[in-house]
Amino acid sequence: MNYRRLGNTGLKVSEISLGSWTTYGGSVDESDAIRIVHHAFERGINLFDTADVYVRGGAETVLGKALKSLPREQVVLATKVMGRVWDGPLGAGLSRKHIFDAMDQSLRRLGVDYVDLYQAHAPDQDAPLEETLRAFDDLVRMGKTRYIGFSNFDHHPPLDARALAIQKTRGWERFVSSQPRYSLIDRHVEKGHLALCRRNGVGLIVYSPLAQGVLTNKYAGNRVPEGSRATTAFAKFLTAEKALTPENVAAAERFAAWVASRGLGAPAPVAIAWVLKHPEVSSAIIGATRVEQLDENLKALEITLEPADWKAAEAAIAGRGTGAAGSSRAKGSGTTRRGSALPRAARRGGRGRALRASAKRAG
Repeated sequence: MNYRRLGNTGLKVSEISLGSWTTYGGSVDESDAIRIVHHAFERGINLFDTADVYVRGGAETVLGKALKSLPREQVVLATKVMGRVWDGPLGAGLSRKHIFDAMDQSLRRLGVDYVDLYQAHAPDQDAPLEETLRAFDDLVRMGKTRYIGFSNFDHHPPLDARALAIQKTRGWERFVSSQPRYSLIDRHVEKGHLALCRRNGVGLIVYSPLAQGVLTNKYAGNRVPEGSRATTAFAKFLTAEKALTPENVAAAERFAAWVASRGLGAPAPVAIAWVLKHPEVSSAIIGATRVEQLDENLKALEITLEPADWKAAEAAIAGRGTGAAGSSRAKGSGTTRRGSALPRAARRGGRGRALRASAKRAG
């Protein structure tokens, strides 16, 4: 495992981190989840990301059980706040009250005295930004979190820049991380957010580097394999975030063909390696429902490609041809899985603005 600084901080996080969205406390049995977390730690992963809204606290509870037997000082534990975790008008948002109450509940579920990184899961238009930022500052001073960050603010410029500017002006603790979507088929952060983070020393902890599994090419031919996310209650996220569309399926097929033509093994590790080639990225979050899946994705750390290779990969995704090959070194093997026909909602693609997509993910 390789480690990178989280932005401008001295905190070292594993290049690949393990997330728990839709999996732990949800689609994966508790015993399996604990085994996967322990295996991840043994493989060198030290950053574990979750959120209070994931299965309404279920993910935090299972992750807490898994981490209980691991050395706390060797683990970077990250969670988030904003989405709805209890009923009523106070059960969601970024008000000072909700942030404080949600933090206390997260600590109880995780079974720890503090978290290492506490993140605003998405903006809250009903809470004054200054109130939110002051509450986060106080949590650091209270010792309940070591660092703070934000997630999904990349969809709301210039709010992301305004938050960082307020923290700097007021002398408050600053966001050290941003957690956006980023993959070969979702590069929206390159329009401005990436440069903002670079200027302000904010490290990216990116989620969905495989576009929720689309870049594994398991949906090739517009078909859905048994047990995939598209066959579960979480299929709505594939359309809400416009991941499983005919265009993206075709792009994944072209990418998989390019990967195979160069003997690079399975497409998933290559797609993750593409994300990690960007210096602004501190860590890429992967999900895993099996130990074998985790090990396959960790092969991304073995992949070294020249700039010409990456340009060719991007050209394949865009349908512009394969371009120059360059030189490469990699290990791995590819697999193909087929199943039932692509659901109608997935064929239509996602609808709605990015605001609704990030809000759905947050709660």
